[in-house]
Amino acid sequence: MTTEPPAPATPTPATDTASSDPASSDPASSDRPAEAKSSLATPTPASAPTSPAPAGAAINPGETAKAEKADAETEAVATKLEKAEKAETPEKSEKSEKDGAASEAEAAKPARDPFTSFAPEPEHQPTRLQRFGRAVGRFLVHERFLAVVGSLALAVLMTWPTLRYPQHTLPQDIWDPTLQAWQMAWSGHILLSDPTQLWNANAFFPERLSFAFSDTLLGYAPAGMLGDGPTAAVLRYNIMFVLAHALATLGAYALVRQLGAGRTGAVVAAAAYTYAPWMLAQAGHLHIVSNGGIPLALAMLARGHGYSFRHGYRPDRRHAGWALAGWVVAAWQISLGFGIGLPFAYVLALLGVVATGAWFWRKARSWAVKRPFGIRLALADVVGGAIFAATGALMSLPYFEVAHQHPEAARTVNDLRAYSPPPSGFFIAPPESLVWGNLHESARAGLPWAPEMTLLPGFVLYGLALAGLFFSVWKLRHRLMLFAGVLVSGILAMGPRFFGGTYTYLPLFDNLPGWDGLRTPGRLMLWTSLLLGILAAGAVSAFVRRVEEISTLRVPPRPQPWLRLLTFLPLVLVLVEGRGTTPHPVVPRQPVVMRVDEGPILVLPSTLKIDQNVMLWSTTRFQPIVNGGSGFTPARQEEVREVTRTFPDQASVDYLREMGVKTVVLLRDQISGTPWQAAADLSVDSLGIEREDVGETIIFRL
Repeated sequence: MTTEPPAPATPTPATDTASSDPASSDPASSDRPAEAKSSLATPTPASAPTSPAPAGAAINPGETAKAEKADAETEAVATKLEKAEKAETPEKSEKSEKDGAASEAEAAKPARDPFTSFAPEPEHQPTRLQRFGRAVGRFLVHERFLAVVGSLALAVLMTWPTLRYPQHTLPQDIWDPTLQAWQMAWSGHILLSDPTQLWNANAFFPERLSFAFSDTLLGYAPAGMLGDGPTAAVLRYNIMFVLAHALATLGAYALVRQLGAGRTGAVVAAAAYTYAPWMLAQAGHLHIVSNGGIPLALAMLARGHGYSFRHGYRPDRRHAGWALAGWVVAAWQISLGFGIGLPFAYVLALLGVVATGAWFWRKARSWAVKRPFGIRLALADVVGGAIFAATGALMSLPYFEVAHQHPEAARTVNDLRAYSPPPSGFFIAPPESLVWGNLHESARAGLPWAPEMTLLPGFVLYGLALAGLFFSVWKLRHRLMLFAGVLVSGILAMGPRFFGGTYTYLPLFDNLPGWDGLRTPGRLMLWTSLLLGILAAGAVSAFVRRVEEISTLRVPPRPQPWLRLLTFLPLVLVLVEGRGTTPHPVVPRQPVVMRVDEGPILVLPSTLKIDQNVMLWSTTRFQPIVNGGSGFTPARQEEVREVTRTFPDQASVDYLREMGVKTVVLLRDQISGTPWQAAADLSVDSLGIEREDVGETIIFRL
């Protein structure tokens, strides 16, 4: 009986899976997530039992080989998956560590306060542009900047219309201002060309040291270096005239603030000092108007030495730099002229002696209290004092020489009496006063020389100073000292008119070096005005402080509008009383010959006032001119005027030729009613000179 072969075994599911290609069986296997790949990493081993074969089935060798090949492929796939998993394991571990650290840090943070949303934003670091803008803003609102700008604006307003036509007009008159315009022009010109000839000016030919015939305004020489000719000289004068008022206001403000007054009080004192009604009569004297260096130097010296009325001496506030700057400003002030510079020098010396004595006296009484001074401050005082003294000494040398060469320049007691005001002068205003000018006209008629005797500092200032004696921020001893200073300066301003001056002014006139060169004692009123202003500042500051105290008791704490306005009322009244009607005449035009002729030149008529105009005309070429105007008339100039009264004749022509004069200019518009009126029609053929008519001038060539 024949036995049939067994039927082939049916493949198990495991055998089918193992025999298929993973890449072809699952195209998306490379995009499986990590969890799917991890499940494939543990395949069923080939030796694992499969579905049992049917009992009694025979094993085919071909099938067995095929199954073994499938098992080998399955193991290879498993090996690749294991390697891929090992390669990803470090990255997963590192990421897990980072996630763990972040979780711990998050857990360590404090819980967020929900109310921080209502907190202000943190301040950001400003940029460079923002820092620059803030610095500029702080500068623009700083007290010093506002004081400078305010002083300039007030000067322009109170001196108007000085800057309306600054190239063609001059304040007050066309006499002394033209002389002073020439002084600035000469100093700038000669310092650039030949400084050794500074004192030998081109005017008063052929005199020597003619620049020292009057106050020189030498401190304005840098301004004189800009421009040339009469137009530039007039413009320069007007600018310096306005700046002089501004500096006086700024200096007085700085001094009163340093002494301890409030801002409002300091402004009132500064305005009262600069724009006192009596100063309107001095508008034609730039060397008197230029007084701002006096209070400014005192303010710097007080600051450098740490001194004020309110707080006394404070060693921690010392500053050697400020002290040295104060001495330098004082030296500059005295370089403008001795008319007010010499009394300033003696006041500084007196203050230095008093301050030194008081310092040692207090130190001797309180040995336990340290009152240091410091080597740097002492050195600044020594060096600064030496600069000031050297400036004064060098400036005085040519003046002493002039006094020796020209005895006619000496002042006498009769000269002093002619310029000294009576007591009534302290209550009379000059005609230029807007408020009091017309009202005081009859009172001025009784004064021998009204321009130097109308010394009213202001009735408002008198009232404020009187109030400052009883109601003030200053201590009682300081008020008494200021009042004593007012009395002393006022008595000295009267010169020999105060009981003959035997025990007041004349001892200074006879004994102090240089004091006999001052002919106008009334200009000491400058110190009276300054001391009255300081007293007034004490009263105004006390009033403002009282207003502030009242405001703190209000709810809300603010002053009533009328109280705020009352604090500015003293300033308004002082400015109104100081407003003037100063005339501004047109400067005479320069003759053409003054622009082309080399000189020496004599211009006729020759008088004090006309000669001052001629000095201004000479600023184009600075040729030698016989003309000249100053505080005295040299003997030779007096002789020239006398001899040339008959010009042109042989005697006068020979005299001028001997002097070295080459050109004589006759002004047609000035000769009416003078001895030179006939000279316009005289023949000069027999005199050997040439005559030429040019416009309003007649030119004679000798």
